[in-house]
Amino acid sequence: MKFKKPQTLQEIASLINVNYIGDANFEISGINEIHVVTKGDIVFVDHPKYYEKALNSAATTILINKEVACPEGKALLISDDPFRDFNKITKHFNPFIASKVSISDSAVIGENTIIQPNVFVGNHVTIGQNCVIHPNVTIYDHSVIGNNVTIHANTVLGADAFYYKNRPEGFDKLISGGRVVLEDDVDLGASCTIDKGVTGDTTIGKGTKIDNQVHVGHDTKIGKKCLIASQTGIAGCVIIEDEVTIWGQVGTNSGITIGKGAVILGQTGVTKSVAGGKSYFGTPVSESREKLKEMAEIKRFLKERKNS
Repeated sequence: MKFKKPQTLQEIASLINVNYIGDANFEISGINEIHVVTKGDIVFVDHPKYYEKALNSAATTILINKEVACPEGKALLISDDPFRDFNKITKHFNPFIASKVSISDSAVIGENTIIQPNVFVGNHVTIGQNCVIHPNVTIYDHSVIGNNVTIHANTVLGADAFYYKNRPEGFDKLISGGRVVLEDDVDLGASCTIDKGVTGDTTIGKGTKIDNQVHVGHDTKIGKKCLIASQTGIAGCVIIEDEVTIWGQVGTNSGITIGKGAVILGQTGVTKSVAGGKSYFGTPVSESREKLKEMAEIKRFLKERKNS
């Protein structure tokens, strides 16, 4: 998530009331999670296991819960609770603004786009040309929709990420400040749920077609010309490369990559990253031919054992 204008280290430290290490005028341009940070971003870290990863990331400001040696060219914000203070920054620069109308005055809707009854279009949403948005679709703030997109009834774009910190008093939610981006020629079936990024974008690539009742988690990137069948659940931070086919009732772990042209057969649990150009099946996932051979061997073994 980029700020509308750059901030200084001192300004951010004052906002969240913490000490800092670095030049008071050190420039900060936004905040992001570790997997999408770029130069100018703040990243937060609150566990020693991940200190090195955060300090050596592309982020140039680290919101951290311990004073450590500051890498050259970077700055530190020292907080007793980086998770809490990361939320403070998100709230300040991307506050929730309630809407009192079905289609926000700040939304931009292209020519020849059809908006059916009972659709909600939030603040600063952009919808391209020649789209069809069917009844009861909900499009949260800042979503971006390309040209020639069809979204069927009851689909929701931009709900919050499923991201919590377990505290003694209960689960504390990491506030989502990202977006959903649908590129041109995307079709979404009925009752799909596409969560926004925590700080970045959840993206569905050009020409991808998604069936009914599919869930896409936060910050996931789906490539071009993919086919995803119904009741598939895709976790957060997944990368699905171009021309992937995913059949019904597939589930994935978070943070994995499915390579270009892969085919995931129905009811598979994609528990790890898989290479492109191959077919996969089963839980844990493996190449479909190998999995089917294994199943045949087990069946044969059990039959022989029974008859022995």
